[in-house]
Amino acid sequence: MTINKDRFKKALSKQLVNAEPRTPQHALHTIASLVKEFSESNESKSPHKKQVYYFSMEFLPGRFIETNLLNLDLLDSCKEVLETFQYEPTEVFQSELDAALGNGGLGRLAACFLDSLAALGYSGHGMGLRYQYGLFKQKINNQQQVELPDQWVSDSGYAWEARKPDQAIVVRFGGSVHMSQHNDRLTFHLHNPEEIIAVPYQIPIFGYKNNQVNDLTIWRAESTPATSDITFEAYASTKRKAEEITEFLYPDDSHYDGKVLRLRQQYFLVSAGIQSILVDYLQNEGTLQEIPSKIAIQINDTHPTLIIPEFMRLLVDEHDLSWEEAWSIVLSTVSYTNHTLMNEALEKWPVFLVKEQLPRIFLIIEEINRRHCLDVEYRGLEEWESLNDLSIVTDDVIHMARLAVIGSHTINGVAKLHSTILKDELLKSFSIRFPERFTNKTNGISHRQWLLNANPLLTNFITRLIGESWKENPVNLTKLLKYTDDDAVLDELHAIKQQNKQRLAHKVFAKTGHQIMEHSIFDVHIKRLHGYKRQLLNLLHVMYLWDLCHDKPDAIKVPRTFIFGAKAAPGYLYAKRIISLITSVASQINEDPVTKGKIQVLFLPNYNVSQAELIIPAADISEQISTASKEASGTGNMKMMMNGALTIGTMDGANIEMTDLVSTDHFFDFGLRAQEVLAYEQNGQYDPREVFHQDRRLQKVLHRLVNGSLKGDQVAFQDIYYSLVENGDEYFLLKDFGSYVQAQNQVQELYLTPRTWQKKCLINISHSGYFSSDRTIAEYAKEIWHL
Repeated sequence: MTINKDRFKKALSKQLVNAEPRTPQHALHTIASLVKEFSESNESKSPHKKQVYYFSMEFLPGRFIETNLLNLDLLDSCKEVLETFQYEPTEVFQSELDAALGNGGLGRLAACFLDSLAALGYSGHGMGLRYQYGLFKQKINNQQQVELPDQWVSDSGYAWEARKPDQAIVVRFGGSVHMSQHNDRLTFHLHNPEEIIAVPYQIPIFGYKNNQVNDLTIWRAESTPATSDITFEAYASTKRKAEEITEFLYPDDSHYDGKVLRLRQQYFLVSAGIQSILVDYLQNEGTLQEIPSKIAIQINDTHPTLIIPEFMRLLVDEHDLSWEEAWSIVLSTVSYTNHTLMNEALEKWPVFLVKEQLPRIFLIIEEINRRHCLDVEYRGLEEWESLNDLSIVTDDVIHMARLAVIGSHTINGVAKLHSTILKDELLKSFSIRFPERFTNKTNGISHRQWLLNANPLLTNFITRLIGESWKENPVNLTKLLKYTDDDAVLDELHAIKQQNKQRLAHKVFAKTGHQIMEHSIFDVHIKRLHGYKRQLLNLLHVMYLWDLCHDKPDAIKVPRTFIFGAKAAPGYLYAKRIISLITSVASQINEDPVTKGKIQVLFLPNYNVSQAELIIPAADISEQISTASKEASGTGNMKMMMNGALTIGTMDGANIEMTDLVSTDHFFDFGLRAQEVLAYEQNGQYDPREVFHQDRRLQKVLHRLVNGSLKGDQVAFQDIYYSLVENGDEYFLLKDFGSYVQAQNQVQELYLTPRTWQKKCLINISHSGYFSSDRTIAEYAKEIWHL
């Protein structure tokens, strides 16, 4: 709805005039409370509009305050009132803690999609979990990552959520399945299950200057009330077991208890979510057969795949539909987004675990698989196939990606290359049988969050040049292309970048005491720490420059600040060792008098959305250097492109589409191509030792890992050395090293011609509108959800 600015200002002034206590946190809650109150009358679940439900184990929205005020066109009004009452708006806004409901790109994408659904006027709703502690808060102690609970809900509560206990759902685990015959029909009943209460918390999602208010529903697990016949000890144990389901995001599943907890989390989300959807739908007098025309369900990666058998359970067991009727409804309603090309990342569950925790769901999965395998055998197998390649259940393991593909009407990858490899390699047998189901939807980002909110200087500059239309139609950023030879425009673009670099430098100094070289190249690598994302390749280049500084100081013509931000999963030991190496190298380079003024390395702990909003507008170079064929899409590449950074990257994920738009003339391209990587993996002919022995630069750099010259965890450094040289170099770092160094040399040479650099930055900004999540969501809406 449109909120009257004058009414809002008066209401906020009335609340703040006698506010106690006069703290930024209290002001934040006051603003949020008023915004929710003013918007409550808007109806987003109109029965006349098809509803989209986006299921994801992760949502990573960051702070809502500025996004919500911007979308409601209240940001300037709110700042005015706050300043009138001697509040510093920035302090008030930053008192909101990041909602720690996600890990990285998957969760951030989900948040951008919710933003675009509302902005485009679609009725779209997120379904996630209300983790008590989210992922973790990262600290670095003695060069080691330390994980601490991330308490994202303050003592005064979370400003934007509303608890809805009257809409609670019962989710059932365990028990035993009893079958009986009733009117020539086999029926199933779950006896003595463990019952857990799912309580929804709703967060409003506001469309950009329109009348749309959607919601993100996050579910919290609670125990059923105590009864008089249960002991205190037994109830305490039951309560603890229930609440741990939504305690932490992604519990370590390297052991049995962790696997159980992850499975319970996933089922808890989908069961609560689909039950609530059906309750809401049937209250509006919809018929079950009409569901596909009224509801669309998108599952974000394999984590919510259990929605397929759970949906079947509800339709068959609770609503007495035949299997064929129910399957037709499920298949016409559910669609699946795949986010990985790495086979080990495709979830698989042991049969015994699913049988134990979800006995009825296991029977349904078995029946889905039986019918699917009969159909495969009827239609015939290719010469190179076996039934095991297509079966959901093989060798006492349930393959969730296969279940997702079989139970979804559409399967999409998230970049053109990713979708091609998905069809031709990873899910080839399925794409042959269901060619009409496979499609591509290249990811996007919310330009409102990542440009309008994160970079007001650049936003105002663009608006002065081309007007307001780009804010609602970001493809109109191409109007900037007529200014690529305008010296005054390019000078102002450079000045804006410099101001954003100064802003970041001041924040970093205040938090860490590190003085950033403000006139250096800000070379930025911010994303989840994983071997295939190759933060280690970046670091090998840094170490090469370190050696070069000592050997040929004049070769470093432009100062460079390398900025890393990344969390390693608690159970991912190799990634944590890479963090140790980065922090060790950083401490020694930053203290080395020879490199002073030339190279600087910063690892910024606890990387999150709020940090990204500071770092991205300041970036000169965007590191997108994943092993070709491994990155599904990437969205950090889009965010930094939109903010005027140039990209150094492999031809992987959405990098390819970036170069399609701007050409390789405005992109620092290097490394193996995807087909080359896939060929090496298939033929086993890559030998990193051969590369190592032919490159003196690599030898010098890597010997540092084993000769004791680096301070820190020598065992960790040696392990990294052997993983690269002796144990196969899984992600082809050594193979791509020479090409990467060459591309980085091109970065330096180009930066020495500032007018050319600025022109390339403006060209990248001009073409970045294609990567708005508005474009992505419009494609989903038209081609998958049929809104």
